[in-house]
Amino acid sequence: MDEFTLIEKYFKILTYNNPAALDLNDDVFFDKKRNVVVSMDTYVEGVHFLNFRKPDLVIKKIVRSSISDLYCKGVKPKFIFIGASGNNNSFSKKNLNIISKSLKEEQKKYGIKLSGGDTTKSNKTIFTIMSLGYSKKIVQRNKCKNGDDIYVTGNVGDSYLGLQILKKKVLLNKNQSNYFINKYYLPDLPIKISPNLLKFANSSIDISDGLFGDLSKLINKSKLFYKVDLNKVPISINLRKYLSKSKKKKINFISKGDDYQIIFTSPKSNRNYIQKFFKKMNQKVTLIGNLTKDARNNEIIEGNKRLKHAYNEAYSHNF
Repeated sequence: MDEFTLIEKYFKILTYNNPAALDLNDDVFFDKKRNVVVSMDTYVEGVHFLNFRKPDLVIKKIVRSSISDLYCKGVKPKFIFIGASGNNNSFSKKNLNIISKSLKEEQKKYGIKLSGGDTTKSNKTIFTIMSLGYSKKIVQRNKCKNGDDIYVTGNVGDSYLGLQILKKKVLLNKNQSNYFINKYYLPDLPIKISPNLLKFANSSIDISDGLFGDLSKLINKSKLFYKVDLNKVPISINLRKYLSKSKKKKINFISKGDDYQIIFTSPKSNRNYIQKFFKKMNQKVTLIGNLTKDARNNEIIEGNKRLKHAYNEAYSHNF
């Protein structure tokens, strides 16, 4: 079974008298009375990162991945707690110095503070990060409405190509490779956009597992369907050039995740305001589709062509 079925079947019932758990169907825990917002993520070598040969980049990637869960809710992360498991190689003195320096740089960049954690010895390198922030309200995952517009921040797809380069499945020149690899390890979190979500977003989620997979999670309790125009999904100039030259399909790159941009929905009546607001801020936010109850299935269109089925090849843990 996949991870979401596992949670629904075995653990959701344990939160029946705990509204702050949000039915275990969101990115965070949200205690309205105390204004506390918490997320937790585990990262396993060989699953969430290829190896630990570049500890500086791995640490920065997983920290950004973790705090992204709060940013996509419109919440600024304040504190992080890290549980770390590894061996004498992964936690050598050299690597520990690199890890410490990288954490210090991320603390400065995002205004977060390392505030606790745990360390254990194991054969495989594993990290668990808890992120904590404070807010009187959040943008929840499953509050989208019929007719909502669908927006995405920044660009998507670069990270997956970076991963393919690291796996040696794609060969590009040094400059091109470095660009995509950096997008994989160092995602550009939309931190300036985040606090403004509270003004107009009905629902939101970060893109960790793939655009369409995460969009499906966003609507999974709503009885709504999405309609997305593939041509409107934003990608970088560099990825556009690569796709044009390689003749590979755009949908295969935007559907794989690790982008850590934000999908959010908002009423159509906000459309002009949103576009003008973010244009003035010089922040990239793109309208890619809408939600509807008047459909039988999710739909992706490409120009005048309707794809045969909604593409949903998102990353998922299966047990």
